[in-house]
Amino acid sequence: MRGGARLSAPGLAATLVAALVVATILAACGPASPASPEGSIVPPAVATPSAAAAAATETPAPSRASVDLTVYAAASLRDVLEPLKARYAQIAPWVTITISTGASSALRTQIEQGAPADVFLSADTKNPAALVTAGLTAGEAKLLVDNRLTIIVPTANPAGINAPSDLAHPGVKIVAAADAVPITKYAEELVTKLAALPGSPPGFAASYAANVVSREDDVKAVVAKIELGEGDAAIVYATDAVASDAVTTVAIPPEAEVIAQYAGAVVGRSAHLEDARAFLDWLNGSEAQEIFGSFGFRSPGS
Repeated sequence: MRGGARLSAPGLAATLVAALVVATILAACGPASPASPEGSIVPPAVATPSAAAAAATETPAPSRASVDLTVYAAASLRDVLEPLKARYAQIAPWVTITISTGASSALRTQIEQGAPADVFLSADTKNPAALVTAGLTAGEAKLLVDNRLTIIVPTANPAGINAPSDLAHPGVKIVAAADAVPITKYAEELVTKLAALPGSPPGFAASYAANVVSREDDVKAVVAKIELGEGDAAIVYATDAVASDAVTTVAIPPEAEVIAQYAGAVVGRSAHLEDARAFLDWLNGSEAQEIFGSFGFRSPGS
């Protein structure tokens, strides 16, 4: 036959079957996936730079809508909160943080009375626990950092205070905080320990109390009085002493050391609970704890 050999019936049938199989396979495969510019197939999930950065900096994951958080914090946290706030603004730029500091006891009272706080950072565990008990927090309070106590005197040290026992000398002017302020409780604990040390003068605790000439609203006000020379000595947090160039410290024996525990909680009536929790969680993370450490605070239990 012209144009090529004629297929027999069996051969024609085999050819049709083979063609049908090929067509079926091609149909099942569907259209080919588009290749990347480099010619490789793009994987179905690729980590974006922002996701990688979030993982590297412990970035929280709240809503990305603009959020204003109000943080009520102990006066002794005032200095360290500024760099913490600045760093968090880089990590979570959608969050604006407003910080209000004062005596922890006064801040707790304001929250109980309806003040619009989102996060409460206290210089003790008692005040946050009181809010938890009253049902005014979203969840339990969390330990934040530890602090230590120290004795400060003006740099010139006019009263010649060189040891804790000197606080009981007649005429020494001691500046303290109000009864409800956490530093007062810690100072009382320290005085009790000092009074129990071998060689401590008789009636040390009573003599110390008699030498208190003023009681201030918070620990920062106590430090300010000593800086101005309006008092001879005060018991404050070690971090407050480090932050001042106008005072010097008097060593406390290790056996009398008092640890101040700070705790934080999310205020239950906050309109931004997710973001408030994220900020408090970040404060407990390694990056924030390193910043705390640069100001003399310690991680809880360290």
